[in-house]
Amino acid sequence: MSMMQRVSRLLSGAEGQPARDRAPVLSCVVIVHDMMDQAENTVKSLLCDYQRDIRPQEYEVIIVENASPRAMRQDFIKSLPGNFHYYLRENAEPSPGPAINFGVARTSGENICILIDGARMLTPGALKHIILGLGLGDSAVVSVPGYHIGHQLQQEAAASGWDSEHEHHLLQSIAWPQDGYRLFEISCMNASSALGFFLPNSESNCISLSRQLWNELGGYDTRFNLRGGGLINLDFYKRACEHPGIKHVILPGEGTFHQFHGGVTTGGQDTAARSTYIEASNEQYRQIRGEDYENPRTTPIFLGEIHQQAQRFLLHSVQMAMQMDSSECHGKPC
Repeated sequence: MSMMQRVSRLLSGAEGQPARDRAPVLSCVVIVHDMMDQAENTVKSLLCDYQRDIRPQEYEVIIVENASPRAMRQDFIKSLPGNFHYYLRENAEPSPGPAINFGVARTSGENICILIDGARMLTPGALKHIILGLGLGDSAVVSVPGYHIGHQLQQEAAASGWDSEHEHHLLQSIAWPQDGYRLFEISCMNASSALGFFLPNSESNCISLSRQLWNELGGYDTRFNLRGGGLINLDFYKRACEHPGIKHVILPGEGTFHQFHGGVTTGGQDTAARSTYIEASNEQYRQIRGEDYENPRTTPIFLGEIHQQAQRFLLHSVQMAMQMDSSECHGKPC
């Protein structure tokens, strides 16, 4: 079956089956904790009037919130359309892993999309291109590069006073959400994507795969039980990308954009505390996997449109790849 035939089958459902009875093509699972305003922005970026060229019956969104004093507003939740479903988990674990597995267990789609951090807004073509990428077959793993809103990594900018108020004004300056691709204008690549599109990244905060592959991988490994999950997302990304026979699809024209919310690694806590957390995360990975974490090396397929606002990141990616190939770099980024 060709890619286009598979995509057509994914979007049309079984022949003769009424649309109301079809399972959605894609089930998105969004994990939320202590980020009311940011989570609502992320959910807005998943609505059908923001996402382009996709119909409500083609996807569902499962929002799983681990309870906190800044829970999402009930009036906002009640305003969501029928393909959005919300679950509140009281007394939840400090790691998002159990919440992810809980959410996936409540999905009905043929394919799964995990957004481990509910503070990350998407670009308007993300869902359409995820579905196109999954059309390559059950072995496809589709990843979206990550960015921070602001022109400096948030964990660094916070030391100079960067906060949610500054970010709010920055979003207003591009009239978000009128054109979601303008997020590229006010953002920088996050640390996990800093090497660009053409060199191995450490994770994706929007990763999609077939339900069959999800089951083969066994979901997220809940032994990663540190607050915030430690390297739990990196571990899943690596296992997915290195699974035998997979096709790794990267969407260089789409992105997830992290909003400042005081997170474990981006909240601007003192350098010593952040270093301690990172070392604890690395040590836990070593204990569970028996080796240090290394970025998965794949031969990706690049899919999608590169909008004008994203072209500077394409240039950055080319420059990083050329530097890595340079003999002067000795195999490391210059």
